[in-house]
Amino acid sequence: MGRGRVGLWLLLGACGLAFLAYCLYFDRKRRGRPDFRRRLRERRRKENEKAKERDAKVCKLNDAAKLQDFFLQEIQLAELWLGKGEAKKSTEHLANAISVCTHPDQLMQVLEQTLPPQVFEMLLHSIPHAVQRLETALNEQD
Repeated sequence: MGRGRVGLWLLLGACGLAFLAYCLYFDRKRRGRPDFRRRLRERRRKENEKAKERDAKVCKLNDAAKLQDFFLQEIQLAELWLGKGEAKKSTEHLANAISVCTHPDQLMQVLEQTLPPQVFEMLLHSIPHAVQRLETALNEQD
């Protein structure tokens, strides 16, 4: 019986090692493509443009009505992305909504009860970043 366990562990180790080699091989192959760096730069540029657009939206939040519209828009976008199964995008929009909310504690209680636990955990981790972005955008505006 002891030899069977050792053999099982050896088999599992060999499978793990084979999977690791498989991952390394295809990652190296992916990075070796001629258009890899170009596509990576394009993706990063698009992400930076989206971040700048989001910051530009936040900078225009001087009026209470605009602030409320922004809050509602972010909640709606979060619901939309959550419905599509995109938890990461949903938490980004929820974090933006919480950062401009006048009563974030009450909103957090509602979200804790309605969101799946893993999505709520992601939200908790993304809130400080969203608040920092908001503060940075408002400081740059002044």
